Amino acid sequence: MIKTRLIIVVMPVVVLLFSFECVIAQNDLSYYNTAAKQNSPLINDNKLVNKSNQLEIERLKAFYTKAQIGVTANYLFSPLISKDNNKTTFEANSAGATNYYGYDLAYSNGGTYQAMLNVSQPLFNGIRYKTASEQVAVASQISQNNVLLTEHDLEKIVSDQYILCLQDNKQTGYAETMVKLLADQKDILIKLVESSIYKQSDLSLLSIEHQNFVAQLTTFKANYRRDLMDLNILCGINDTQLHELQNMELSLKNTSAKSMFMEKYRLDSINLVAQQKIVELKYKPQINLYANTGLNATYAPTIPDRFGLSAGVNFTYNFFDGGQKQLTQKKTKVLEESISFYKDNFISQNTIRKSKIEAEIESFSTRIAIADQQLKDYDSLLKTYKKEIFSGQLTIINYITVLKNMAMLQRDNAILISQQQLLINVYNYWNW
Repeated sequence: MIKTRLIIVVMPVVVLLFSFECVIAQNDLSYYNTAAKQNSPLINDNKLVNKSNQLEIERLKAFYTKAQIGVTANYLFSPLISKDNNKTTFEANSAGATNYYGYDLAYSNGGTYQAMLNVSQPLFNGIRYKTASEQVAVASQISQNNVLLTEHDLEKIVSDQYILCLQDNKQTGYAETMVKLLADQKDILIKLVESSIYKQSDLSLLSIEHQNFVAQLTTFKANYRRDLMDLNILCGINDTQLHELQNMELSLKNTSAKSMFMEKYRLDSINLVAQQKIVELKYKPQINLYANTGLNATYAPTIPDRFGLSAGVNFTYNFFDGGQKQLTQKKTKVLEESISFYKDNFISQNTIRKSKIEAEIESFSTRIAIADQQLKDYDSLLKTYKKEIFSGQLTIINYITVLKNMAMLQRDNAILISQQQLLINVYNYWNW
């Protein structure tokens, strides 16, 4: 009985800890990237387009290779007024009047009664189906590549926003440190004022600076909430709660042997060739076998005898249309040259772009190293100043001036780190 109660008590705690761990693990860059991809309308649209292309291939197979079966029915009522044999009579369906008022019998046949089952079977159409399906298959590959490109774009945009949130978080942390430092120093200074070591004006000045940092802290927290909500909007996450984002540090990715951006140009070129093949299909011979059976009559009294069937072969071959085939071939070649030019231009620009970003990243590394050393010096100086404040050897104005300079340096250093991370993110985006 004791063991059972122990399990009942312990299990909820284990579940609670596990759930808490999962929630914390969600709030990293990977979580937001995954959510952005899952909730992207553009990615979803391209995936659905890819599915529809697969269905289109099946439709093309049916269109080019399967028999088409249908029913046609037609009834034409063409009465006339006959004057044969010097008698004027109304004939709803003339058997062959010669002197009459109404449509010419050669035009109307006195009426039409049709009800036929029609069958049409394309012959030797495998090449047409293959060509048409290849074009749709290329369109599917383009949709799949668009998904990859969109995911890559989202990763960059989400990472940029995530870095901005981390910057707000760091600035909030620095401001909290300053607020706590000044609050502690304020408590010490109150005792020193009571001991007549410092004046009341010194305490008032310290209190003013403490409130200034409290105001900055409020601003940084508001900025963090704003940027975090923007991150949720960007990722399609319906959440208004504040979460502590996990810290992360991006690093430069190695240059890949083949840029994924090149796939777009390759597929565009293949698509042009596939489209040209579709155009040239109409210059290939087309043979269709057709047949029908049913009623086909022009005179109502003979309808029971007019049931039959017919069959035939249709052959079509376009061998001249003013040179349109050659013109479309030239057009396709020109468009391929345009794609090749865009590709070469991208390669050239991207090489320069990455080199430029690498130089900027190196520059930021140097500036961050200098700022880190300055912050260590400020920290050491403040420790010395604390001792001098206890002995009344340092003016509060000098202490506050150093403190404000340190706070400004902390803020600038946080911005430097964020800007360097943004540059690394840009480099990794283009080095894909």
